[in-house]
Amino acid sequence: MDNPEADPEVTRGPHIPHRLVLSHDSHATVHGSGTLGRFNTWLAVRITKTVGTMWVAYIFAAIALVSLPAAIQSQNVIIIVAWIAQTFFQLVLLPIIIVGQNVIQAANDARAEADHETLTAVHKLTVEVHSINEAQSAILRQLQATGA
Repeated sequence: MDNPEADPEVTRGPHIPHRLVLSHDSHATVHGSGTLGRFNTWLAVRITKTVGTMWVAYIFAAIALVSLPAAIQSQNVIIIVAWIAQTFFQLVLLPIIIVGQNVIQAANDARAEADHETLTAVHKLTVEVHSINEAQSAILRQLQATGA
């Protein structure tokens, strides 16, 4: 290559392989990597994994249903709506939403791993093609120099 500007190593620097980052890899960025940060992360993940199960959703639904008869017997629309919004929705939907988020995140992690593997393979092929191209360019330069 006669023009150093055209050389990607000169203009952009050497290639730095990208790393695969999954959701569990980013825990330290939320609470820090110190002792207290690791404890806070552990506790938050533990509570989220416990509350974010369908079994907890069933338990919360049963707890919420305990107060349903009293809300209905009051025959007060405000109390019934408050029971639905404040008791049932907040208590039962929270663990269900967490379960849904866990399912979505697992799919995202699987997709990220598959994409990473694909992009790594594409990069390897690109490097090989570039190497072949460089060898062919060298041969062409030699042929041009000899006048063939």
